[in-house]
Amino acid sequence: MSINWEPLRSIIDSNERFILSSHVRPDADALGSELALAKLLENQGRSVQIVNPSATPANLEFLVPEGRVFKMGDGFTKEEVFDTDVHIIVDTSAWKQLNDVGRVFKESEAVKVVIDHHASADDLGAIEFKDPTSEATGALIFQMAEALGYELDFDMANALFCAIATDTGWFRFPSTTASTMHIIGRLVELGAVPHQLYHNLYEQSTLSRVRLAGCALNRVELQCEGQLAYTVVEWDDFVQTGARPVDTENLVNECMRIAGVKAAFIAVQQLNSQVKFSLRSRPGIDVSKVAEVFGGGGHKQASGTVLSEPLKKAVDKVLVEMGKLFPESGE
Repeated sequence: MSINWEPLRSIIDSNERFILSSHVRPDADALGSELALAKLLENQGRSVQIVNPSATPANLEFLVPEGRVFKMGDGFTKEEVFDTDVHIIVDTSAWKQLNDVGRVFKESEAVKVVIDHHASADDLGAIEFKDPTSEATGALIFQMAEALGYELDFDMANALFCAIATDTGWFRFPSTTASTMHIIGRLVELGAVPHQLYHNLYEQSTLSRVRLAGCALNRVELQCEGQLAYTVVEWDDFVQTGARPVDTENLVNECMRIAGVKAAFIAVQQLNSQVKFSLRSRPGIDVSKVAEVFGGGGHKQASGTVLSEPLKKAVDKVLVEMGKLFPESGE
């Protein structure tokens, strides 16, 4: 799917001040896209601030220069977000994912832009540059720069490499194409070092995270004749291991390692008594439909949602919907 980026060039050329934002609990695609876009805009002489609804996760702090990314209400006020010409949302099209930033975005009189690759979407009342077939929002930022003739540099290459590599599961997911590898090759030419970035992204676990993973793996269960795997993380697990909620990132993928498993989910109990679900599947099984039942969304093979229910009740509800993906199993 080809995007016409020329309207974005017009927005960049005719405005001076930009705010960039993304979703709660920003991942590497969100942060990498924001950082690369911010640098691109600044290279055009624009003033840019990055303001997110959540703080940068500790495991991704290596990507973010000090003082570059603010959390809404913590170092950056609502009034300061209003005081801009253009507000760009990257890597989400869902109000639920924007929290306080979403409320400001809705009320703002600034030009509103969305750059995103998720299929699930709300109408944010913005000018949209979207491609649900794209492997990552970072890939869209690269394509935009290439289409409009903006130069990329070393910092942007690092940020975009992390964005694309993580959202493709280090190029394991079906979304990886020849175009993906063309982009990655160009980013390496610009100075991105794959082995160092892999080390920073995946080989910095704390002992607490490893112990938390042990708790989750010990609880893995199979349903639907072995085609569905799931596990849970209770709040007490964080207390006992000293781990943090961000340490559950990618744990759901461990369930997908089991032979015969075609879909999986992890349920993570939050301090506020909500339960966060991450859903994964193989090609041909659309877990975004399950996420959307509960107000969430994402991709066909990777989606998420949050339920305000006790842990067991929430898990039971999601199990019912996930089971519908395997009607032939009789469960």
